[in-house]
Amino acid sequence: MKKTVRLGLAQINCTVGDLEGNSEKIISYIQKGREKGVDIISFPEMAITGYPPDDLLLKPGFIRDNMEALNLVARQCTDITAIVGFVDATKAPSPGKGEARGRLAYNAAAVIHNGKIKVVSHKIILPNYGVFDERRYFIAGSKCLVFELDDIIFGVNICEDIWHAEGPTGIQALKGKADLIININASPFHAGKHKERAHVLARRVAESGVAIAYTNLVGGQDELVFDGGSMIFDSSGKIVAGAPLFEEALLVADINLEKEAKQVDRNKGIDEELTISSSLLQGTLKPKKELLEPPLSKELKPLEEIYKALILGTRDYVLKSGFKKTIIGLSGGIDSALTAIIAVDALGADKVLGVAMPSRYSSQGSIDDARLIASNLGIEFSIISIEDIFKTFLSSLEPAFEGYEADVTEENLQARIRGTLLMALSNKFGSMVITTGNKSEMGVGYSTLYGDMAGGFSVLKDVPKTLVYELAELRNEMEGFDIIPRNSITKPPSAELRHEQVDQDSLPPYDVLDTILQEYIENELSINEIVALGYEKATVSQVLKMVDSNEYKRRQAAPGVKITPKAFGRDRRMPIVNKFRR
Repeated sequence: MKKTVRLGLAQINCTVGDLEGNSEKIISYIQKGREKGVDIISFPEMAITGYPPDDLLLKPGFIRDNMEALNLVARQCTDITAIVGFVDATKAPSPGKGEARGRLAYNAAAVIHNGKIKVVSHKIILPNYGVFDERRYFIAGSKCLVFELDDIIFGVNICEDIWHAEGPTGIQALKGKADLIININASPFHAGKHKERAHVLARRVAESGVAIAYTNLVGGQDELVFDGGSMIFDSSGKIVAGAPLFEEALLVADINLEKEAKQVDRNKGIDEELTISSSLLQGTLKPKKELLEPPLSKELKPLEEIYKALILGTRDYVLKSGFKKTIIGLSGGIDSALTAIIAVDALGADKVLGVAMPSRYSSQGSIDDARLIASNLGIEFSIISIEDIFKTFLSSLEPAFEGYEADVTEENLQARIRGTLLMALSNKFGSMVITTGNKSEMGVGYSTLYGDMAGGFSVLKDVPKTLVYELAELRNEMEGFDIIPRNSITKPPSAELRHEQVDQDSLPPYDVLDTILQEYIENELSINEIVALGYEKATVSQVLKMVDSNEYKRRQAAPGVKITPKAFGRDRRMPIVNKFRR
């Protein structure tokens, strides 16, 4: 026998701390689901609070207000069953010996039915790696919940719970006889993450024999981007419905659930210490006049995913921070050009000001390239020379510098003058300065504190230089012509802070540098292990020394979009004072 359930997966863009706005959005999507005849609608993990709320979770008032917001949502939830992520502190015990004082709550999902919160499911497996700090705030649940509605049985679990073969899914399928698992998530993006999730879900289906509905958050939050990509797998392990990446959507699909036993080994790999609890939801599934054709989203190429992540992360950071416009220092080089076009794609050309700030070392070609970039993008463009200011600085410092040769100090002065001018424009016009440095430069400290690092957001902070080139070519391909001028792509990269300067005077070629950085930062290889891959020991030693000695700069850098598995900041947290070398 088969029973059809109409599922609605609401991948919405929530803002951390905007309890009222998030609740209103949840209520609006409940109404959309009701209009589409949805039986069960699910929302992302911690949809009420936004994710991750970090130390807001230590504020009792925040927890209390989040629960009041949930109650408001529940009252609007009639003639539909909703699963809503929130923070539950109603029955949280006092912290045990050695536990953090702030751990007084659960990461939870409320199952709302007929206008009431019927049961609350607590997250069982708390991630504490990479960008996640959930054991700092939450207590782990221990009870796996299943619910019976009409003649279907479904289980609810939260994000990390489904990544582990021994986790709740197998127990809900074996002991709870579930036909369907609804898993709610706030799973952040990095390159290749969507496919990784799909492989994990397919494995859980193969192990448990149940259909899985996976609802993910979408939107930018500080350095994180949540890419959505919600999806539904049937009990054979096939994706039967999928929501688009990087945009809000209500994915609605009719799913047939088989009641007969599946031919799988449900005794394999489950945690016997976890218990099961069943709840009956009074009501029947809505009659379907006609079944919906489940939608499948368009797959994106890897570079397209990254580019969309950068756009979404930029848009949400600027707008959610309360800014409407941005300012970018345009040097005529590829980094500032790519930064500017991302800002335009995120916010619109009328929201971006490009500023060229030439000095005695700036070539006419760079100024022309900057002007052409601005023209191609249709953004406002200004030229502010720093030459007179630079002369004044040199004159003022001449007595103190007497007897010393010019060096990087004078180079950094120019960068700091530019940073000061950009921040002055920011103050005057209320626009956010977006910096243009990339991950390769941030990795080795090829940047100036209070100079080119000055700003509110760093779009390319996690984008290696070699990837900058690939993204520039992608964007030109998308446009159908070189909207990023060919000269900006092909000319040797240069900060133009002294005569005939190019980046490769101070750094290895970027293809070599980026590979060494990846092996050291992301793969955690030692100097000897990297040398064994075929790189010169002197080059590897130079790069690793630069990485280790510039942590203090990275600690003071603006936040930027995470697109790699190990980004500076939330992922990689090294001590500034550190004598360990390897």
